[in-house]
Amino acid sequence: MPTNIKNTYRMTRMIISIVLMFITFPSIPAFGQQAVIDKLFNLFKKQRDSLKVVEKNPLESYFFDDSLRNKKIFAWTAELDINRVDTVTVDTLLNRFEIDYPFMEEYVVGATYLGNLGGAAQSLSYFERPRSNDFVFLRAYDSYLVDPQSTRFFNVKEPFTQLSWFMSGQTRRAEEQLRVTHAQNISPSTGFNIDYKNRGTKGMYSSQRSKDKNLSFGISHTGKKYSLHAGYDYNMGDIRENGGIMRDEDVTDTIYSLPYNIEVKLTDARNQFKGNTFFISQAYGIPLQKVYLEDFSIADKSSIFVGHYFEYTRFRKKYTDTKANSTDFYDDWFLNPTATSDSLSETKIDNKIFIQLQPWDRNAVIGTIDAGIGHAMYSYYMFRLKNYLRGNKNTKRNDTYVYGSLTGRIKQYIDWRADVTYHPFGDKSQDLNLNAELKMSVFIKNRPLSLTVSGFIDNRSPGYWDEKYFSNHFIWSNDFSKETETNISAKLEAAAIGFEAGAWQSVVTDKIYYNKYALPAQHGGTVSVTGLYVRKDSHIGIFHFNHRALLQWSSNEDVVPLPLVSAYATYFIDFYLVRNVLRMQLGVDAWYNTEYYAPSYIPATMQFYNQDEIKTGNYLFMDAFLSAKWKRMRILVKFQHVNEDLFGKRNYFSVPHYPLNRRMFKLGFSWSFYD
Repeated sequence: MPTNIKNTYRMTRMIISIVLMFITFPSIPAFGQQAVIDKLFNLFKKQRDSLKVVEKNPLESYFFDDSLRNKKIFAWTAELDINRVDTVTVDTLLNRFEIDYPFMEEYVVGATYLGNLGGAAQSLSYFERPRSNDFVFLRAYDSYLVDPQSTRFFNVKEPFTQLSWFMSGQTRRAEEQLRVTHAQNISPSTGFNIDYKNRGTKGMYSSQRSKDKNLSFGISHTGKKYSLHAGYDYNMGDIRENGGIMRDEDVTDTIYSLPYNIEVKLTDARNQFKGNTFFISQAYGIPLQKVYLEDFSIADKSSIFVGHYFEYTRFRKKYTDTKANSTDFYDDWFLNPTATSDSLSETKIDNKIFIQLQPWDRNAVIGTIDAGIGHAMYSYYMFRLKNYLRGNKNTKRNDTYVYGSLTGRIKQYIDWRADVTYHPFGDKSQDLNLNAELKMSVFIKNRPLSLTVSGFIDNRSPGYWDEKYFSNHFIWSNDFSKETETNISAKLEAAAIGFEAGAWQSVVTDKIYYNKYALPAQHGGTVSVTGLYVRKDSHIGIFHFNHRALLQWSSNEDVVPLPLVSAYATYFIDFYLVRNVLRMQLGVDAWYNTEYYAPSYIPATMQFYNQDEIKTGNYLFMDAFLSAKWKRMRILVKFQHVNEDLFGKRNYFSVPHYPLNRRMFKLGFSWSFYD
């Protein structure tokens, strides 16, 4: 019999014996009864304490509460510079399993994209677009990339492996995805995990082959006082760029039996990029109160944490093409009139030292007070004419910054947080970022209704590549002012009834954008962007009706063009074919946005840029799917773009001159192993 069961049995027998003794022998004198009670109570206390030691959960960490400690598997991402973690979902559910493109899964109402897996994409929502100025050439690949902030860490009671594979289209034009996750704990508090993704397509249209690979390796230790998060992230892309089709009429007015026969603008253009990141974050807690053996963590003790974060990141990019296979796509050939081979790279080394004060309880009104100082060194390389005379030299820049954070909680009713980062000197001198968030919750019949109000003020320097660039097709040298963006938002959420509504207001001064010549430019005034969002998931029996809609207004469409309405809906039936064994969903997904001057795409710099000649949108894009979950395996059968040429016009362009894929049959599965 297991020890904990034995101890429980002994304690129960002892309690019963005490009760029976006083029922059976009521004549024992009071002082004798008290002596017996004291003796038995001491025995009971010893037994209880021994039981507590035996049953104590071995995962001792100030990050996790009992609800997480008892889970068979859970995962988190780490805020590496302030000693905090955010739990994330381990995706083993059937809902939304049919959405296989990362940008359609990540963005709330879809994306503007080049039509295929592995190509550039940009969220239809202005408020989801990245604001970072680091290596801006990969902004359009943000949904594919992994970095230290998105690296997942796991805690598992047994080794966990998840294998997913998706395939679609004819073999010679196929899209394929392979996703592998493995997590294993060396001890209850120490583990490692690997996330690997390989996505790509051979291309439905000519010169559209692409391949994107990501590898994320993480090691974590979440002990009672000491924590460590370390990892390695690898990103790679190899993309054939076709520049779009020559004539849109080949799609809208003519039906080609083989889309591969449609003429494209570029036939040998290619973008290749690679990125490597190493990072490690450590923190050690010094409790200011006595810690007992039975304490699982120091989360409820006054404590001071001291930590350090280090990161090394290097990205490099190469673009190639030839004049003979580029028609008249580019106006300029500055360095070589017959062929292009542009290479550049960016390296960042970042060091931070931080301290965290936990005055009372980690979840108290004032939970943690954080402060830190950091120094980042940047190195930029691109070919320049003077390299002929002086050799290749990198441009080096430095940046010093200080930052702080405050968090707190009042039971389950109020959560609040405030953050500040200031750059006193260096390359980003006088940059300032302020963030604040307040979440208030009430419970109606034990169901939460929450209101979250948040905002930020971001005064940021222009990125290096927005100011300096030298290549075969584009050369610029700018002296931009700082951008200043002020944003405020509110979100009302009632998860129990599948309802969410939000509003955003953003005001940007001196906005930097890419103009109709595909060159970076700065708007000298103020641009206002307003957004309203609503989500409602409903069901009647086995019938489910889920809706998301986003309304956006831009005060200057020449600077920030946006569709007025963007929407996503999914209708499906959800039922068990075999009770508790085989569950199925059968339905359709649909995406739609109103017409607007969607951004064009320039392969040489991998940037979306504004244009005012062609409107795209006003097209309903639909997928029909059948997904099933059989024990630990999920299975998918899908017809992507099922409505192609069935109703509506054939104007299925998301980006000018880049048609979306035609109707395509897809198969996929995901299998999870827990041993």
